[in-house]
Amino acid sequence: MTEQAPEPFEHVDEDWRTAVAIVAHPDDMEYGGAAAVARWTAQGKTVVYVMVTSGEAGIDAISPEQCRPLREAEQIASARVVGVETVEFLGHPDGVVEYGLPLRRDIARVVRRHRPDIVITSNFRDTYGGVLLNQADHIAVGRATLDGVRDAGNRWVFRELLDEGHQPWNGVRQIWAAASPQARHAVDTTDTFDLGVASLTEHKAYLAGLGGPGGAMAEPREFLEGAGRGAGTRLGTRFAVSFEVFPLR
Repeated sequence: MTEQAPEPFEHVDEDWRTAVAIVAHPDDMEYGGAAAVARWTAQGKTVVYVMVTSGEAGIDAISPEQCRPLREAEQIASARVVGVETVEFLGHPDGVVEYGLPLRRDIARVVRRHRPDIVITSNFRDTYGGVLLNQADHIAVGRATLDGVRDAGNRWVFRELLDEGHQPWNGVRQIWAAASPQARHAVDTTDTFDLGVASLTEHKAYLAGLGGPGGAMAEPREFLEGAGRGAGTRLGTRFAVSFEVFPLR
């Protein structure tokens, strides 16, 4: 019996002007999503990055106190490669992010401040497909993003945000979770693939700490080519980035 080919991806809706990407760590956008961001900023769209943590627990050989400013600087440099000028860090502790009201409130505040059309997050499913487990912070942040975006539109949830001057925002049209095993949509990144590689390469200290040669994630081009070609095959392009799309309007 021949294995059934996966269903083709649909193209994401690119008729929007502003997006906010809310992810757990520096480098989360770069492991797949940055090439898509480069495409959108080249179209004149505005994309803002929000990191829930500073990734300070991500390098075994560097203490969190030393690692935090290093990883923040690398993320800012990485974002600039793909046309992102605004990068924010919410300061939650790396590795132990908890889904809950404080995180939902912080995300709602972000959405009310920036008032985007689209919110992007990373895969929050238990795995990346099969038995490859997801990381706990990714799961917590993605699920809190689904809720925090909707909280942003309800003036009676987190009333303290009104006292801070943040009016409700119901203008988010869709939430996109990158690299989800349940993705049904994608965007062509053939023309911006190299920018995505360059963006990930800016995380020099992080990549150096992944354990030397042999680790796929330590090789930006090799890793991104594998993911990009797989998504591209289903979209009918050379390279693509996939998303699970959650419509809100």
